[in-house]
Amino acid sequence: QVQLVESGGGSEQSGGSLRLSCAASGYTYLRYCMGWFRQAPGKEREGVAAIDSDGRTRYADSVKGRFTISQDNAKNTLYLGMNSLKPEDTAMYYCAAAPGDDYCSGSWWTYAGVYNYWGRGTQVTVSS
Repeated sequence: QVQLVESGGGSEQSGGSLRLSCAASGYTYLRYCMGWFRQAPGKEREGVAAIDSDGRTRYADSVKGRFTISQDNAKNTLYLGMNSLKPEDTAMYYCAAAPGDDYCSGSWWTYAGVYNYWGRGTQVTVSS
């Protein structure tokens, strides 16, 4: 049974920082693409960042230079470091897993449909 459990969300003021974690269990693929998505009320779910099994990373333009995706394979944990937070970063943040690092190539990583496992999300709220 694959489980992805996010944590680390909360409320921050504009310019602040948060670090999200996603603990993975039961996921046995050697090659994979792990992603962070977010969804604000009334908006579509959007890809924020992704990392593959070789550590190659992808970022949405809106977070490039502010967010950092990383992974600790020994702990089976995915992270999203978020700095210089803005009110428009307010959303529910989800981690997701896709079976194969090809899904991290090009723009594939931004499509929610390529991911077959999802966590339940953690809320991030940024006030101005």
